[in-house]
Amino acid sequence: MNTQPLTGKRALVTGASRGIGRAIALALAEAGADVAVLARGGDALESVAAEIKDLGRQGVPVVCDVTDPARIDAAVGEAVDALGGLDIAVNNAGGFNWTGPFLDMTAADWEEVRGLNLDASVSLLRRVGAHLTAQGSGSVLNVSSIAGLGGAPRLSFYAVCKAAMISLTHTLAVEWAASGVRVNAIAPGWIDTALTGSFTAHDQVRLGLQSEVPQDRWGRPEDVAGAAVYLSCDGAAFVTGSVLVLDGGLTSQLSHVARNLLDLGRAAA
Repeated sequence: MNTQPLTGKRALVTGASRGIGRAIALALAEAGADVAVLARGGDALESVAAEIKDLGRQGVPVVCDVTDPARIDAAVGEAVDALGGLDIAVNNAGGFNWTGPFLDMTAADWEEVRGLNLDASVSLLRRVGAHLTAQGSGSVLNVSSIAGLGGAPRLSFYAVCKAAMISLTHTLAVEWAASGVRVNAIAPGWIDTALTGSFTAHDQVRLGLQSEVPQDRWGRPEDVAGAAVYLSCDGAAFVTGSVLVLDGGLTSQLSHVARNLLDLGRAAA
């Protein structure tokens, strides 16, 4: 088994200074890739680039606010120049600063959530897609969410953007297949990161959400990173247009039916 299936590959990861993006960037480097890490800057960005270098790979920090299309264009160019090309693009940047009922959210809230979670992703896909399809090879990985797979009360704006990312993954996989470019997505469930800190900070909320997960735990960023490596490597050469769910079994339940049946079975035993 090849323990470094990405040797010789050059990757770009957005939102790479923390959480899932950081874990993916480090996992790609451990698998042999040189990695350009994009984020808004700061010590965390420099730190992850240094960790990649400590793994013996090239780590390139690129300061980029993904909500600025012009900056995305320039940042991708900088990454390609620094790495000498590009084979893998991980479209990870995203998040939300507010949750609540749909009717309480304003037009300004929608603009902010859409700008970070959908518009920025589209801008990146246009830039890296043009590069990869022109060279005739490459892998694109979109980081969506299980929020985009079904109803997500109090997360409506975020959820619709993540659903759009899944739809776009399917479409681009078909459009770019003839050019030798694969496009896939991952849909994480409840992952313990700074993004979900507002949930994990309260024991009742944290444990309540965890109780709905069949594995009875919150996911770790590293749980997502392994899937990113697989979908980016040649071992997944025939995989495109797929959405890999990483949620400890949460979305496999029919509402609460499966969980309740499981609890009844345990009680009977």
